Amino acid sequence: MNNSIWNTLLFGVYPYICMTVLLLGSLIRFDREQYTWKSDSSQLLRRKQLRLGSNLFHFGILIVIAGHFVGFLAPHWMVSPFINASQHQLLAMAGGGAAGIVAIVGLTILFYRRLSDPRIRINSANADILVLVLLWLQLALGLLTVPLSLQHMDGVMFETLSDYVKGIVTFNPSVAALLVGVPLVYKMHIFLGFTIFLVSPFTRLVHIWSGVATVAYLGRPHQIVRKR
Repeated sequence: MNNSIWNTLLFGVYPYICMTVLLLGSLIRFDREQYTWKSDSSQLLRRKQLRLGSNLFHFGILIVIAGHFVGFLAPHWMVSPFINASQHQLLAMAGGGAAGIVAIVGLTILFYRRLSDPRIRINSANADILVLVLLWLQLALGLLTVPLSLQHMDGVMFETLSDYVKGIVTFNPSVAALLVGVPLVYKMHIFLGFTIFLVSPFTRLVHIWSGVATVAYLGRPHQIVRKR
């Protein structure tokens, strides 16, 4: 099997498999196993470490995720009147890099806490450790792209990756061809990102949907309460 076919399978087909499993798997789990729809708490053990690591990780990762959505999905015509591709890339590197460092520091604290305390370790499922490993590797790969991006500040690579993400979101798998000449670290970052989608319905990561649902909660109808 030649490289072109592998590229199409990994970056044109695999993303849709992952997103399908994410959506259907989450729906099935919510319908059939609602009592498992949670992130098990161990806050009674090493509470200060948990608070510090969790706050740093969640603060950093939320900025990283928001930056990816805005940076890669914003139409060129909306961004180009204000900043060019090179400036857009620099902004993404600076903001994403800083937030990524905060997130990986927090995740490292959580990782150390979970593995170093026998009481927490024995109450941790293998899936909990897997999630920490995948997230840590993903953040590390993302940070590795920053010095690589410094070597080509013309914005061409950034726009290529942006076009790829837009193509996947708009159901155009042929955009996988855009990644043929892209450096390996970017491809690994993209592949691992979709893999995290794939495993999410079967791990504690499923509780992310609950965080999204809280936004809808703000717009709920008023509750009518009848007095006795």
